[in-house]
Amino acid sequence: MITGPGPDKQLGLVLKEQPGHLQAWPVNSIGYSTPSLPARHTARTSHLQKFEEKLETQRLSAAKEMGRSLISSTNIPLRLSQIPKILLPGLEQKLPLTLNFTRNSIGLGKSEHGARRVSSISTIPARRLCSKAVLSEIPNEKQYPKMGAESTGPIPSNELLGAVENAAKTGAEVVMNAVNKPHNITYKGLTDLVTDTDKMSEAAILGVLKRNFPDHLILGEEGGLIGDSSSDYLWCIDPLDGTTNFAHGYPSFAVSVGVLFRGKPAAAAVVEFVGGPMCWNTRIFSASAGGGAFCNGQKILVSQTDQVEQSLLVTGFGYDHDDAWATNINLFKEFTDVSRGVRRLGAAAVDMCHVALGIVEAYWEYRLKPWDMAAGVLIVEEAGGAVTRMDGGKFCVFDRSVLVSNGLLHGKLLERIGPATEMLKNKEIDFSLWFKPENYHTDF
Repeated sequence: MITGPGPDKQLGLVLKEQPGHLQAWPVNSIGYSTPSLPARHTARTSHLQKFEEKLETQRLSAAKEMGRSLISSTNIPLRLSQIPKILLPGLEQKLPLTLNFTRNSIGLGKSEHGARRVSSISTIPARRLCSKAVLSEIPNEKQYPKMGAESTGPIPSNELLGAVENAAKTGAEVVMNAVNKPHNITYKGLTDLVTDTDKMSEAAILGVLKRNFPDHLILGEEGGLIGDSSSDYLWCIDPLDGTTNFAHGYPSFAVSVGVLFRGKPAAAAVVEFVGGPMCWNTRIFSASAGGGAFCNGQKILVSQTDQVEQSLLVTGFGYDHDDAWATNINLFKEFTDVSRGVRRLGAAAVDMCHVALGIVEAYWEYRLKPWDMAAGVLIVEEAGGAVTRMDGGKFCVFDRSVLVSNGLLHGKLLERIGPATEMLKNKEIDFSLWFKPENYHTDF
């Protein structure tokens, strides 16, 4: 018999075996089970449905009050629709709303007439709705300091932008000519490789810059520092960002060129390679200080996603597997738990352009170099995003960490990234400026 709470404990139900299933019938006055009438069955089913709707309403209300994404427990209770639908009318008023039924709570035994009988229904506390650790509600209106140049100096903005686009396209032509051909690979380290294409692309870019700006200072990934250190302009060149991807024919690499005026990004261009082997194409991202950001000439803006749970994030890892690398592995795990995913594409300039384009919400990484960041950070900022160090401090391209985002998520991301970075500082990990040319004048 099914036992319920209150004085009317015997509900008079048995489960009678039928081929392939069990059917629940009420027990009559002489102990035999008989089919219930359709009308009574329908009425009782209606009561159960109302009861189930009340439980669902209560669950949703609790979820809203928590203000976070709720993830169901793996201990999933039996839904009320799976319980024999012949509970007596009014039973839902007797059962507390905090009770759940599970398969294990229903005991089956044999009645004196051979039918299998439900001996009792026990109740268990309502299952707790489990939630992943979600970032707290931080106001999204906080403004982060701008790191772009206040002006482009004596060179007009449109002229500087045209020059940086021309330089990036020149390097991209070299890369495109080589992309489907065998590559001559050498190594800077155990896994840090360089190809002849990196060097040829940088040489082509240098040719453009030297012809147009012979007195400017240039910092290239492959060739280092050349030019006049007294110049207010510093060009930062990554002739092939994502060399490993390029060597494997994996579509995430680019040519990146940015120019600083007194240490701050003034104009930028990134030519991204898209597609894949035998179908490569390019798109160019560009920006100038105060002039907005563009992709193939069309204005672009960051996304408006303001919840980490609804975001797609990107990060990167350097070649040195040190404390900073291990810290970011942990951040990767943590944000994978609370977002739609964390990607690692392997080309910083591309990652930042994707934030500017609004197809991902944020990107962060330790130990990037000026040529990795000079173009991408300006494109993000001009697309409406935010740029800081990973401890939340004001950013410059000579810093050893960067966090770029759509701005709306910046504070929430810093809730975890900031303390992790402070812990590295407490371990005396070096976060001082690097690759800043000696005697180069800056406004910070």
